Amino acid sequence: MLQIRRFVHDSDEPVWVDVLNASHIDDEDWRTITVDELRSEEKHPGFDFEGRFIPELEGRPVGLVHAFVDRFRTDGQGAIRVSLIPGVRGGCVADQLVETGLEELKACGMSTAQTWTPSAERDRILLFERFGFERVRVSSQMEMDLAALPRDIAPSTQMTIRPLRLHVEDDIILFDWLGNESFREHFNFRPLTVEETRSHLLNAPSLKQRDFFLATVDGRDVGYVVVTIDEKYNLEKNTKTGEVTVIGVLKPYRRAGVGTVLILHALQTLKDKGMTGAVLGVDDDNPTKAMALYEKVGFRVNKEYFIQRRSL
Repeated sequence: MLQIRRFVHDSDEPVWVDVLNASHIDDEDWRTITVDELRSEEKHPGFDFEGRFIPELEGRPVGLVHAFVDRFRTDGQGAIRVSLIPGVRGGCVADQLVETGLEELKACGMSTAQTWTPSAERDRILLFERFGFERVRVSSQMEMDLAALPRDIAPSTQMTIRPLRLHVEDDIILFDWLGNESFREHFNFRPLTVEETRSHLLNAPSLKQRDFFLATVDGRDVGYVVVTIDEKYNLEKNTKTGEVTVIGVLKPYRRAGVGTVLILHALQTLKDKGMTGAVLGVDDDNPTKAMALYEKVGFRVNKEYFIQRRSL
């Protein structure tokens, strides 16, 4: 007999973490998360406490569903994340979790639901298709060997790169503005508040190695890049991989070499820190044609993700 109950804040965090880690045990890219990391995520300004549910079989937690409502969005779009431990995936349990998530989003006044799934997880993709979800976008994870970092790319743009000063409020406000302006045309965009940006910059206890850089042309800050090293991931996977978390350039300064300088600086930073590989994520239909830049410096696609959506 399946029972689906609401998550209890400040009580169920250990259960949530245990089930989440167990449900990803066969995911080669997953690294275990901790209760402290989950509690840190809960502190983010846009986090939704109400949309989480835990399904139980004979009193044993066997999965999770999160019907996420972003309180800062104004377009009526919510998201669903479903996780099940091995042995109970598929069938009626998965169906009931999706139904629970959809009903929660409807009750919250959402008009559309979206989910995100690795293309290799055909069962999960088909699960959402049964509920009327359609693929609307593809994104990719790309990787490269830093030993192959090119030396013969010479951008024409004269620019300087400086580190973001996390202790300076004006820099945080600038970073927030650059991010919003750089991604305004992108899929799923909604502007971040300065409060959210500050939280993302300062509240990431699991990512102790992060670098933020700003690109300046003619005295104006026109782009930025963030690089991250997840030490716990590297330890669990026995690798030395860093991530180019995000890179953005203001529209008037694109196609002028700013993005090239930023990505090369980011990759060199990772290499200088002892990393041997780098990864990043990109929307395949990115309006800036970013994939072409990443391929130019040596990245290749190693995994695809499908974004599916349906009307409520």
